[in-house]
Amino acid sequence: MIEVVRPGPLATVQDLGRPGRAHLGVPRSGAADQRAFRLANRLVGNPEGAAGVEFTFGGAALRFHRRAWIAVTGAPVTLRVDGRAQGMNAPCFVAAGAVVEFGTPTSGLRSYAAVRGGVAVDEVLGSRSTDLLSGLGPAPLAPGDRLPIGSATNLQHINVDVVPAAALPVTPILRILPGPRDDWFAHDALATLTSTPYEVSPDSNRVGVRLNGPPLVRARDGELASEGMVIGSLQVPPSGLPIIFLADHPTTGGYPVVAVLASSAVADAAQLRPGQKLRFRL
Repeated sequence: MIEVVRPGPLATVQDLGRPGRAHLGVPRSGAADQRAFRLANRLVGNPEGAAGVEFTFGGAALRFHRRAWIAVTGAPVTLRVDGRAQGMNAPCFVAAGAVVEFGTPTSGLRSYAAVRGGVAVDEVLGSRSTDLLSGLGPAPLAPGDRLPIGSATNLQHINVDVVPAAALPVTPILRILPGPRDDWFAHDALATLTSTPYEVSPDSNRVGVRLNGPPLVRARDGELASEGMVIGSLQVPPSGLPIIFLADHPTTGGYPVVAVLASSAVADAAQLRPGQKLRFRL
């Protein structure tokens, strides 16, 4: 059992989400940075989709009521087990009764903790993920919450000591493809999008990253009928300022999508923090 001593600004249980249900109006959700999340699970011998904890801006503390192996990946934080420093991107043994503390990330936004056996909260529609938009799954973690740990029987052996992790870029370059509604914008909209840095707005969350920068000018008036949305869509509301859809994005939307992130760029977008600058490249 894991007891939440403090959750930090935001901590949620996540797995790989609820894919394949968008036609029913059910968002995918799941870990925002699936690259870091999958790595954490592999380090402790779990299947990549085992549920773990996603921390936003760190600052959390967990007490383990039974011995466990954990791994922490994603945005780099100081990691202490009963006050003793431990390394990220590596398996870490936690004795029964020990408290694991997570510092504030020096870069990036979201860190992940996997525990061998997975976090075994109840599934909702086939997933243990918290979806902040729809309210599906467990509520965001609060002090005193207790998380059961699943069985470690038949899991792969832990056979990796540490995985070298590249530093998160100061100014990420996110690769994009033209969107399905790029013709709703002025002919130079993609040139504007890719020629000038944008800045992450504080008004961002797991649903989407709001950006400040040069507005994209519309070439057509009116509104679209609602249509399906995918993760990584750059939807443009009337302000002209793009929003990058992340894991908890709605399944449909009525604002035109000028571009879509390449799949490899979604993890980088999930680590963007307020005030950070980024660039787009076709």
